[in-house]
Amino acid sequence: MKETDNYSNLAPLYDKLMENVDYESWADYIDEIIQVHHPECEKVLELACGTGSVAISLDELGYYDILASDLSPQMIEVAKQKAIEQNADVRFQTLNFLNINIEEKFDVIFSVFDSVNYLQTDSEIIAMLEECEKVLKPDGLFIFDFSTPLNSLQAVEYLNNEEAEVKDLRFFRTSEYDAINKIHTNTFEIEQLSEDKKEILSTFKEVHKQRIYTLEEMLSILKQTPYHLVAKYGDFDLIDADENSARITIVLKCQKHL
Repeated sequence: MKETDNYSNLAPLYDKLMENVDYESWADYIDEIIQVHHPECEKVLELACGTGSVAISLDELGYYDILASDLSPQMIEVAKQKAIEQNADVRFQTLNFLNINIEEKFDVIFSVFDSVNYLQTDSEIIAMLEECEKVLKPDGLFIFDFSTPLNSLQAVEYLNNEEAEVKDLRFFRTSEYDAINKIHTNTFEIEQLSEDKKEILSTFKEVHKQRIYTLEEMLSILKQTPYHLVAKYGDFDLIDADENSARITIVLKCQKHL
């Protein structure tokens, strides 16, 4: 079984994997945060956009110019096709958020669905924030969410032993959470099937490791950066997050721009 880059062979299966996620509500939540903290926002950059569902839903509101990016070219190809089918004006680009080499400046940058948890060290998070600072306008915001230990403890059982099929592809997921080291591992075994689906032509494996942060740990990292904490929200509401929040959304403004 060949181990491949994350979200390469999984890209055609990703929307099936995420079919229970309410992307429109997620986009509405991001929009609500923007309207509360930066209502003049026009230009938006999404990092780690996956197959573009949040960006496309946000585009439906009609008042944002959106560039959505992801490290995986395979995910971006799926997103571009989806945008064509849904007549969305979102622009898509392959981009590493640890090396944001674009000339545009943005009012808001956001990243959702715990993409930041893929960063395994404090220094990687700090590096990402430094990259975002380069392309934020002086009054710009960076919005991101992260998964906490509570979320992993709640999710690990129902994520484990998940399987699904799309056309000639099939995946099996195993999910494990190491509570001591705060590492959540999702392993996907992906099978390419014959046209009649009776034969397995090839198999691939993707191992997705996330570092799971507590609120205290994340706030400690943010104190090492030139960003000001505007807000910390818990569980898809504009309420202050605490250590009992399963998913936390952080809103930042660079202090150099204050």
